[in-house]
Amino acid sequence: MSGIKKLAGQTLWYGVSSIAARFLNYLLTPYLTNASVLKETAYGEMSIIYAAIPFLNIIFTYGLETAYFRFSKSKEEEVEVYSTSTLSLIGSTVLFTSILLFFRQPLATLLGVEKHPEYMTMAAFIIAFDALGALAFAKLRYQSKPRKFALIRIASIVINIGLTIFFLSACPSLQAKNPNSFIGVWYNKSFGVGYILLANLLQSVFTLLFLSKEFFSFKLRFNAKLWKEIILYASPLILAGFAGMINETFDRIMLKWWSSAPTESAAKVQVAIYSACYKLSILITLSVQAFRMAAEPFFFSAAQGQQPQKIYARVMKFFVITVCFMFLAVVLFLDIWKHFITNPVYWQGLGVVPVLLLANMFLGIYYNLSIWYKLSNKTMAGAWITLIGALITLLINAVFIPYFGYYACAWATFFCYGSMMVTSFVWGQKAYRVPYAWKKLVAYILICVAFFGLHSAFGLLHLNEWINRAFGALLFFIFAWFIGLVEGKELAKLPFVGKFFGQAPLPPNGGLAGTQRPA
Repeated sequence: MSGIKKLAGQTLWYGVSSIAARFLNYLLTPYLTNASVLKETAYGEMSIIYAAIPFLNIIFTYGLETAYFRFSKSKEEEVEVYSTSTLSLIGSTVLFTSILLFFRQPLATLLGVEKHPEYMTMAAFIIAFDALGALAFAKLRYQSKPRKFALIRIASIVINIGLTIFFLSACPSLQAKNPNSFIGVWYNKSFGVGYILLANLLQSVFTLLFLSKEFFSFKLRFNAKLWKEIILYASPLILAGFAGMINETFDRIMLKWWSSAPTESAAKVQVAIYSACYKLSILITLSVQAFRMAAEPFFFSAAQGQQPQKIYARVMKFFVITVCFMFLAVVLFLDIWKHFITNPVYWQGLGVVPVLLLANMFLGIYYNLSIWYKLSNKTMAGAWITLIGALITLLINAVFIPYFGYYACAWATFFCYGSMMVTSFVWGQKAYRVPYAWKKLVAYILICVAFFGLHSAFGLLHLNEWINRAFGALLFFIFAWFIGLVEGKELAKLPFVGKFFGQAPLPPNGGLAGTQRPA
């Protein structure tokens, strides 16, 4: 199996499982945006809590996952690295969780949910259990066990969805039928968002239980010298990760703080609209995150072979082509995708979707480019790049949210990830040159944007919706034909795609002359 084929296969497994678990509310969006299940203000509160959780995840895991891949160069070293990192993680998790519990009321006030400090209590334990499972999941990725990884993620998804629906729909029904039963007495409908967090907490507990074999595989052996090296390597990643969360989720919190909405409830509704519409960038967002999960161990493995730069360049090309198709699949059929959000109140924010899709496309390209500073141990460069993006995010949101609301958040995300992508490319080509076909890839992206503009202009004619969809399908297939014309020979080397183009199967070395198959 070729390296790229292996990467594609593992990305598929991670894509259908891992990211669905991390962004589980994507799967619940049609349900949770139903006004009979959760009011707009409650959905806004939930979005704010889930915007804060990733910040704390960064602190709790402090870059140990990437450091684990970086220092585990052999089986013997992997045992030492995993044991030292896990012992460090256990101690720090106990400490950080205690701090969160002590300051739960001030944190609840800061996030605008001061009447519900219990939300912060549950959030603290969710973060703690997720942090403890982080290295165990990394171990599965290191051992190239995407199927087990996927099975655990899917099981956790089923548990979360089942419990959420049980708490928000089954329990009220049972309470109405028999108020004197255990559920009738215990259940409190006004707890709302709290039950979503409780379902997530139970999911996190079960997930750690499923990972018990990997988690408890550490030895009671702490290598202080190795730990210092790990922390030195990971420290810039903490800064980069924290700044990255500012770019990724902090705009919901800033929208709540700086919105010009007349009341606090109205501000939460604005957060709800933006958060719900953000979910419509799900195709690219999940693909980017899935790719990141699979690519990190793959890139480090490929670096041990011959001419890894050529592999990185090909991966970039296939990635950009894939997300271009996803961009068109969403924006050309947005009138269909919008029904993913069941409450029409949220549809007023659909204008942010194309901007957010492009922004997340830039983020995926940045993840491809970031290999240069990870391989060269210049992780501080990644921190600086992400800090630049964070400053752009903060500046644009601070200045423009009072005037343009959630549209300012969307454009801030666009310029943030765009600046990170360009900066990483220019800097990386000087430090670790990779022969990216960047002119061609930029052209593909611009063609996609042009097709979106053409489709939007066609929509101004206010023709029948099926005519609009037919025109969108035509544009989609024109782009597919164009890509096939330009990249047909290259795409034919990929598994499954080659059958579509009628080409011969890929040779044993994956068509990459002079390269080694990654371990």
